[in-house]
Amino acid sequence: MPPVESESATQRLRLGAALRQEDRVLPLELFFDLVFVLAITQCTTLMSHHTTWEGLGQGMLVLGLLWWSWTAYAWLTSVVDPEEGGVRIALFAAMAAFLITAICVPEAFGSLATEFAVAYGAVRFAQIFLLAIAGRDDRTFRRSVTGLGIGTTIGVALLIAGSFLDPGAQAAVWGLALVLDMGEPYLFGSEGWHLVPGHFAERHGLIVIIALGESIVAIGLGAGAHLSWGIAAAAALGIGVVAAMWWAYFDIVALVSARRLIRAPRGRVQNELARDSYSYIHFLLVAGVILLALGLKKGIGHPTDPLEDVPAFALVGGVAVYLLGLVAFRYRHIHTVNRRRSAVALLLFALYPLATEVSALAMLALLNVLLWTMVAIETRSYGEGRDEVRHGDAAPGSQPA
Repeated sequence: MPPVESESATQRLRLGAALRQEDRVLPLELFFDLVFVLAITQCTTLMSHHTTWEGLGQGMLVLGLLWWSWTAYAWLTSVVDPEEGGVRIALFAAMAAFLITAICVPEAFGSLATEFAVAYGAVRFAQIFLLAIAGRDDRTFRRSVTGLGIGTTIGVALLIAGSFLDPGAQAAVWGLALVLDMGEPYLFGSEGWHLVPGHFAERHGLIVIIALGESIVAIGLGAGAHLSWGIAAAAALGIGVVAAMWWAYFDIVALVSARRLIRAPRGRVQNELARDSYSYIHFLLVAGVILLALGLKKGIGHPTDPLEDVPAFALVGGVAVYLLGLVAFRYRHIHTVNRRRSAVALLLFALYPLATEVSALAMLALLNVLLWTMVAIETRSYGEGRDEVRHGDAAPGSQPA
């Protein structure tokens, strides 16, 4: 929990930012996340308009930038109360900048590259400004915010400079900017960050739901205004895949991992666990779902035809990346590997050539068989421990799936 404030500090913070005191995700945070919904939808649009390997890489790079800006606000609202003081107005302004960023996404490697970079910079600097206000009385926290500000300034400068280059060079410079920005937390330490762990875990769980919702939207967009028995069957199978992915995370993993974060020693240990397992590893979950959304969007409209190379990889590779993200999530928490999920992920990568030969409908059916078989075996293997986790409090030694 944040440190106790002095009376004078409280008076100052009321003018700017009040420190957070509760675990639950607040309505304004969910309102803010609606802009992120549009942003990740636009990433799918970017890739669907350029269904090449280059377009796939561009979409993932832009998604990485958008994710890092969103997770920055997840840290912000775990420090300050988003509905108190000037934070509410500042978040509205950040939403406007984030919305402009999202609008630019489909042309982020074209005519709106500079506009994307400038709007993205506005989103990031608004977060740093609020953190600086909140941490003005905490020397260690100020040091962390200063480091974040340095990393963000370098990253945004590279984005703006890269926006004037050709797409290939632009991607290289933007990739460097993302690596440097995401690597900054390792350079300036984690001791000074404040964290409300229950809120932080819930916020990331909700963003996984938002990403899964994008895959459902992709099914509708892929079908368009048409409906046939094939499209209906593909849509149902697509929902089946998304539901299995939801189960793989929310049935046990999200619950146990959140409790582990809450019980972790406060300070450096807890902050680094949050940074690694949520800020970094959850990007793999979101990226996997967005890749799946691309495959679904391209496959639903013509379910009896095979998918082309890139959408076929997105379909099977997206689910594989999601599962590997869950494997990494478990490893970061308890340093063991889920061999079952690892094997299914590797099998999915191996099935890529098949995905370009058989119909999208057949591939969706196979995905359902693999995922739901995995879910059934895992659920059975949990035994009574599953009920203890879901309907009671997980024991300290409980392991995420």
